[in-house]
Amino acid sequence: MSKFHKIAVYQYVAEAMLFKGKLESEGIEVFLQDENTINTDPLLSNAIGGVKLLVRKEDVMQAKQILNSIPEYSVDEHGDLLKCPKCGAATIEYLTTVSDFKSLISFVFGLLLNIFPFYTKYKYRCENCNFEF
Repeated sequence: MSKFHKIAVYQYVAEAMLFKGKLESEGIEVFLQDENTINTDPLLSNAIGGVKLLVRKEDVMQAKQILNSIPEYSVDEHGDLLKCPKCGAATIEYLTTVSDFKSLISFVFGLLLNIFPFYTKYKYRCENCNFEF
């Protein structure tokens, strides 16, 4: 029996599932460790070290190549990297923000009830010039 080896760690199960699906579509058997624990209580993710993505020993190199081929920055509907409207850099990340009153109230309400906030503002931010749009 072949052993599984950890090749990546993700904070959220949804993120791990995306990469699991990509690897499985390439014919690589994947196992997610601590997936159910974090699904039960997402706040435990940092405490237990996140969701671990494991593959068989013989698939480690191929799996790492596939994961490295996936752009780590935001892309448009055609798969092209987004560019900053201010400086033109392609280092754009998608993020959530709690900068307005409605987002803050939703965040606090979610913490009190141990649920995810139902209203969150999403933005893109350039890692080069920190411009948000």
